[in-house]
Amino acid sequence: MTGDCEQKYRFPSPILKVQFNPRNDKVFLVCPMRHAVVLVNSEGGHQVVPLDDDSDLNIVASFDRRGEFVYTGNGRGKVSVLTVSELSLKASFKVTQGTTSATAVKSIEFARRGDCFLINTADRVIRVYDTKEVLACGKDGETEPIQKLQDLVNKTMWKKCCFSGDGEYICAGSARQHAIYIWEKSIGNLVKILHGTKGELLLDVVWHPVRPIVASISSGVVSVWAQNQVENWSAFAPDFKELDENVEYEERESEFDLSDKDKLVELGPKQEDDDFEVDACSIDPVAAFCSSDEEKEDTDTLEFLPIAPEVEDPEDGWAAPPPPTVLPQHKEWGDNNSPTLHKYRTYDIELKGAPSDEIHPLLSNKTKDKQQNGNKKNIGRPRMDDRKRVKI
Repeated sequence: MTGDCEQKYRFPSPILKVQFNPRNDKVFLVCPMRHAVVLVNSEGGHQVVPLDDDSDLNIVASFDRRGEFVYTGNGRGKVSVLTVSELSLKASFKVTQGTTSATAVKSIEFARRGDCFLINTADRVIRVYDTKEVLACGKDGETEPIQKLQDLVNKTMWKKCCFSGDGEYICAGSARQHAIYIWEKSIGNLVKILHGTKGELLLDVVWHPVRPIVASISSGVVSVWAQNQVENWSAFAPDFKELDENVEYEERESEFDLSDKDKLVELGPKQEDDDFEVDACSIDPVAAFCSSDEEKEDTDTLEFLPIAPEVEDPEDGWAAPPPPTVLPQHKEWGDNNSPTLHKYRTYDIELKGAPSDEIHPLLSNKTKDKQQNGNKKNIGRPRMDDRKRVKI
């Protein structure tokens, strides 16, 4: 892993979401701003996912857990399920059944294990659905959520939602403050509320795929939430007994004797099977890294990022001298002894009717803050630099 760019794709409008196919690393999904979803193949070509309503361009989308279908949602609360291979409509339903009012779909997230997925809507309600039931109802079906989650007290709008690694818990980040809500999916009870730094807005939250660890980001600071570690010495010594208070120890009569006369006489050594074969070559897959329908681990999965610690003031003889530097083969040296960057291919994706003058929501908030700060007048004593410039 070198961190070099391999391919670059340029779109005419800002990008709101990018997601790789869970079972095909050559295909990824792109959600441009105010445009239909685009499926891009890194080996060449792209396809535009058909729209349910041509007038509604506020589209969110996501792959399912197996990468067979694409779930899309629009601003009118309509969810469509399309096949990845042919982009044909498989099923569809409305989030709000039996009402004339529609609520916009903000995001769609799938659980890593199981057949559940959640939909975050603009009415401040998180709805959990079963994929099997959605596919069974077909087109224009009346699918009811198996669980509804919301904050009845504060009426919180949700910024980002996700499942836990095992799919048993649902985590949602508030759009008003740095607060994370955790529910139990089966019964819908609120388990915990995590409060971050006051005055900061939460931008994203994600759950660790294996461990009970949650990471959230706000204002460029990443917060990692985990359980308090409790020491358990019995894990190292099975006969260890933990005491809550001082207890007077009573010594056994033969505890420190060289020869224990009370010890039972062993009848004889146990007969061991010498023909038992131990397989030390094959590697069994770790169940935690596999989905519920996978038989083996993905060999292309990125499990860790290699880094080297930086020591500010190393002591003498702290480490061995570094080996001679070997330049990578993908870098070429010129006459000025400066390495040239790795060459990558750039693809221009042309989308018909895509707006080119739109600004990303994160950037638009920054420009508004700058305009507000520029319109404010300085109140109080002038700065020292300004006082020096005043002519008397």
